[in-house]
Amino acid sequence: MTIIKPIDLRPDPLDLDVSILPDAITYAEDIRQISPLNLTGTAEILEEHGGPKEIIEDIRLRAKFSGRFELLCARCLEPGEQDVSGDFDLIFRPTGVDARSGERAISEAETEIGYYEQSGLVLEDVVREQVLLSLPDRSLCKPGCKGLCPHCGQNRNETECNCEAAPADPRWSALAGLAGAIKSKQN
Repeated sequence: MTIIKPIDLRPDPLDLDVSILPDAITYAEDIRQISPLNLTGTAEILEEHGGPKEIIEDIRLRAKFSGRFELLCARCLEPGEQDVSGDFDLIFRPTGVDARSGERAISEAETEIGYYEQSGLVLEDVVREQVLLSLPDRSLCKPGCKGLCPHCGQNRNETECNCEAAPADPRWSALAGLAGAIKSKQN
C-alpha cells in the first residue's frame, strides 16, 4: 500500500512512476486486472488559508494510468480482455476540515474534492476509483456475441440450442398492426 502524506510533498512535489501488480487492488467480482497497471504523475501540496491562523494542506494528485483487465461479457458472461487507460487531476483535503454543524449548501467546486485520513492518502484507493470510472458500463467478449439462450442458458457462441423462439407476449398483440396503420395514414 502506497500512502502519500503532506510531509512527503515538501519541499518538492512527489513524482510518481508506479507499477501496480495484478491482485494488489480488488476492483469488483467481475473485474480482474491481468497486467501491471502503470501509473505516472505528480502529487503536490496545496496550501489553503482556512482562517487567520489556519492553513489547510490539500493534496493535488495528477496522473495517467493504463493496464489490461478481464471483464465479464454482458451477454454471455464469459471473460473478455480490455485495455483500460485514463488520467485524472484530483484534490484531496484532510478529513473533518470542512465539517460544520448544521446543514449548508455546497458549491459545485466542493463536489470535486476528496478527503484523506490523518495517516495520509492511499494511492491504491484513488486508482481503484479512477479505473472503475473509466470502465465501460457494459462490455462484450467480442462485437458479435450472441449471448445466452433465455430458455436453456446455453452459450449461443459455442453451440446453437434447440429451443424454439419465445412466443410473443399476448399483451403486445394490440400494437401488432400499428406500424402499418401509421404508414398508410401518412401516404
